[in-house]
Amino acid sequence: MGEVNVLVLESSTSSAKAMVYSSERGVLAVRTKGYENVGADVTRHDADSIFRQTAALGREVSEGYAIQAVALSGTWHSVMLAEEDGTPASQVYLWSNTEASDLCRRLREDEDYVYRYYHRTGCMVSAIYPFFKLKMLAQQGYDLSKYRILGQGTYNQFRLTGRFEATDCMLSGSGLLNTHTLKLDEECLKELGIQASQIGRVITYEETSPLTRDGAELLGLPEGLPVVGACSDGGLNQVGAGALGEGVMTFSVGTSGAIRLSTKAPVLPDHPGTWCYYSPVGYLSGAATSGCCNCVDWAKQRLFPADFSYKDVEAGYVEKEKAPVFLPFIYGERCPGWQDERGGGFCDIGGMHDAYDLYHSVQEGTLFNLYHCYRILTKENGRPVKIMLSGGILNSPAWSQMCADIFGEKMEVADLDQSSLLGGAVLGLHALGAIEDVRDFTCPTVRTIEPDPSKREMYDQRFERYLHWYRLSSR
Repeated sequence: MGEVNVLVLESSTSSAKAMVYSSERGVLAVRTKGYENVGADVTRHDADSIFRQTAALGREVSEGYAIQAVALSGTWHSVMLAEEDGTPASQVYLWSNTEASDLCRRLREDEDYVYRYYHRTGCMVSAIYPFFKLKMLAQQGYDLSKYRILGQGTYNQFRLTGRFEATDCMLSGSGLLNTHTLKLDEECLKELGIQASQIGRVITYEETSPLTRDGAELLGLPEGLPVVGACSDGGLNQVGAGALGEGVMTFSVGTSGAIRLSTKAPVLPDHPGTWCYYSPVGYLSGAATSGCCNCVDWAKQRLFPADFSYKDVEAGYVEKEKAPVFLPFIYGERCPGWQDERGGGFCDIGGMHDAYDLYHSVQEGTLFNLYHCYRILTKENGRPVKIMLSGGILNSPAWSQMCADIFGEKMEVADLDQSSLLGGAVLGLHALGAIEDVRDFTCPTVRTIEPDPSKREMYDQRFERYLHWYRLSSR
């Protein structure tokens, strides 16, 4: 087979992304563009506007290239209602929307309900999941039985293919899929009063659909090209990182944080501190947090003059063992406690502390939240054989080193600026026959961050202080 090119489109939380990837030459073009006209509410989107902005970027990026396939990516946990013909009947509720938090708090009082739901779906009783957003919409007066149920990714898929289908990967983050059978969970459907047909046929990454005439006109591509169904950016991250082998962990520290470990089968501890989803290819045992770079941005904006750069801020800090403790839940808590309504803040703060100490504590606290999840995850799965670090944290050498020191593990850094897009490209190449097995794809390490053993005792003590305040502040 000669050279083939794949166009990958992604509608992320805050931006549209597009990449053209060649089977012979790698990345030919890539671009990210923040959404326009989304307003101040970052928890809801207009589905059609986001789709059109994503398609327009794809047309722009792919111009001049011969494209043989299209692959789609999107975020886990979005949901919307649509009319029978696919016309949006509601906005898209994103993972960040926690309007169902009161409902979930009441449901969590029933420990048997929580246990059964978690062990069927791999998802916690939490407002981030579409299942509970749908319950909320039903309480608000929507008759769910009258609508099609989509997310932004599956809506994009429908607009390009004309088919109501959803990948098992995308549905695994909805709280509607049985994680053991990878089929829609009958108890969940019954509880919501809906039918499987309202969600559409469940497909795998290996089942493509042809690009429709309307989709072709929007993208400026030939009609009939194979379209790989929308998979989650988190699942595609694992593919693009070449991390599908058992025991390989991807560790993303961006706006929010996530650790994902490839496993052969579902991993569901008795206490649901972690989640279990499905990548396009296999199971992922993982955890996600709500506060990482967003907390660091928040601290910089409020503690320092506007003309200070992040480098200026970090240059002014001298490490102190008695810096304050920061609980990074100013945007609520996901893992491990799943308290949507939880707040964050500083503890052990004294008159000797300055803005630099507080900023450092914010960086540390976001990592302690992830380390807390990591300890739960490794208790169930054992230590990973490899950890691959990515995300905005890599823009800060000091914060990246702190990460390796807190975890006490070396962090491998690959060329993963757009790993979810790269994962989509891998699936597209597989659909074209250019890659026989997506598990064979690898991403070489470009550098390694080694932990400093001399910091082990200090961070162990600091983490115990973090856990002390974490427990005291739990509801």
